[in-house]
Amino acid sequence: MPFRPFLLCAAVMAGSLIAIGGFTAAAFAQDSSATPAAQPAAPAAAPAPAATAPAAEEEKPYKIAADGTVDWAVYNGFRRYNGICYVCHGPDGEGSSFAPALIDSLKTLSFDQFLDTVVNGKETVNTANDKKMPSLGADPNVMCYINDIYAYLKARSDGAVGRGRPAKFEKKSADYAAAENACMGTPG
Repeated sequence: MPFRPFLLCAAVMAGSLIAIGGFTAAAFAQDSSATPAAQPAAPAAAPAPAATAPAAEEEKPYKIAADGTVDWAVYNGFRRYNGICYVCHGPDGEGSSFAPALIDSLKTLSFDQFLDTVVNGKETVNTANDKKMPSLGADPNVMCYINDIYAYLKARSDGAVGRGRPAKFEKKSADYAAAENACMGTPG
């Protein structure tokens, strides 16, 4: 998928490549449309994208079968979102008094913009607002699953997935499990 190769570029531009180390390579392997071993290695000095594609023009990072079965990325993104992000952004990405509704934000934010905010954080302080999103670029519980979190939130934003836990989902592949173990630094 086109947005996935930008993870390396964004991490390098954000100065977070050292912080997230091997997480980038494992993140490429999380693409459920191809086996991780079959994906080409990212070039060491990948060129920066010419322009960020608007969110509406990006390729959909999720797959949902006719019977409602979601791919592993969407299901895992749901799990990871509810383990970390929901505390501020509310259940199902609906927002809260602490942070905006991500299902609304992803109608206009591209993957690159989403990634930049997660990696670097964001601060809005003025007379009307005092909001701060912490930088999560060094947190493996976020960065190892950033593509999955994005896939889940984008599916929610597009109306392809409803509220709550997806009822049907694909199983985790052995290749995905190996990439996850490598990213988290756990033996397989």
